[in-house]
Amino acid sequence: MTSPRTLAVAAAALTLVACAVNRPPEQVEAPAPPQWYAPLPHGGTLADLALWWQQFNDPLLIELIEAAQSVSPTVASAASRIEQARATRVAAGAALLPTVDANAAAARARQPPAPVATTVQVGAQTAWEVDIFGRNRNAGRAAQYRFEGAQAGWHEARVAIAAETANSYVNLRTCERLLVVANNDAKSRAETSRLTKLSADAGSTAPAVAARARASAAEASARATQQKALCDIEVKSLVALTGMPEPRLREKLGARWVEPERFALVALDAIPARQLLQRPDVYVAEREVAAASADVGSARAEQLPRLTLSGSVAIGKARTGGATVDAESWSIGPLALTLPVFDGGRRAAQADAALARYEEAVALYQARVRQAVGEVEQALVTLESARARSEDARVAVEGYRASFAATEARYRSGLASLIELEDQRRVTLAAETALVGLQRERVAAWIALYRAVGGGWKRP
Repeated sequence: MTSPRTLAVAAAALTLVACAVNRPPEQVEAPAPPQWYAPLPHGGTLADLALWWQQFNDPLLIELIEAAQSVSPTVASAASRIEQARATRVAAGAALLPTVDANAAAARARQPPAPVATTVQVGAQTAWEVDIFGRNRNAGRAAQYRFEGAQAGWHEARVAIAAETANSYVNLRTCERLLVVANNDAKSRAETSRLTKLSADAGSTAPAVAARARASAAEASARATQQKALCDIEVKSLVALTGMPEPRLREKLGARWVEPERFALVALDAIPARQLLQRPDVYVAEREVAAASADVGSARAEQLPRLTLSGSVAIGKARTGGATVDAESWSIGPLALTLPVFDGGRRAAQADAALARYEEAVALYQARVRQAVGEVEQALVTLESARARSEDARVAVEGYRASFAATEARYRSGLASLIELEDQRRVTLAAETALVGLQRERVAAWIALYRAVGGGWKRP
């Protein structure tokens, strides 16, 4: 017989092995800096990011974002991954419970010299794996972590689609502003060409000067036509993104767009590592690290003994020779211990593969954190740059416009040449285009910052 001391030593050994297999993963450090090094935006008020788009005061933008999210295959795929992860979690949890299978059987037979016999039996069988080393518990934890990550991934998909839609919409509105600039320039050059032709026909201006004016007007007209085509392309991109019919979208785009003068500030935590916890993609990567760690524990437990308990119960009737006999049976056991002896290294290889996947998940998590820090810092730098250049750009446009108006008046009075006028027109056009582009850059930086800090997602 086995002594109590031997049993105690064996139980203690099994407990130590189980603890080693189920040891929680070491904390993975996020490679985040101790502070933000880019300047924080100035002015404004703190924003609730969940309602951040409302400050645009543009119902069409909100409608477009909602439409894009409803038809996005990315969001649909993320929702599907949630359902898949939920089903996997349920299946993993079921492995911790006993299984019960019902069975029924009927037979009629004759074995001489016995008469014909009819037998009917109904029963149930149960089996349960005693999860000593945590193989199933670790699988359940991995499924739970991936389910949590899938939920956060759905939010990340929605935030990404919202930012993409807003950027596309702002690109279109910027294109419309550039089209206004191009049309005004084309009208101005066409008028100059007309006046120059009249002067050339009267013999007051050389034909070469008139030809240059016509060329300038044609160039401006081509530029305006090209800009119109770019705007049409942006409209079609929005149609593809949102699924909204193009005639309906063009009708809604007829409303005048007013760019927000000031944006509500994104509330940035002073510690980047804490701020990045509110990014769903970082959370997804973190959950994957935890799931991969649980997979390692499950794979290692596969190399250890497995303890199972089974049982059955059955009731039946047998009729033979005009007599009926009731039969009932039940059993508990066997309590079976299965010890892996030789599998050609399959279980060890599976454990090594699980460990490699864990190391990969750690590397991807750390890379995701570095990328998140970079996105926030870049958005902050762009915001500060746009803010610092805005006033200078406005002053430049006002000055060039005044200078062009004066040069145009001198040209019409015969005191300035067409070359002077065209040079002044060119720098004015460049300044106006740069101002519109700067305004677009500013809004895009706010959108990038909105996305970089998580878009209003709250860590569970």
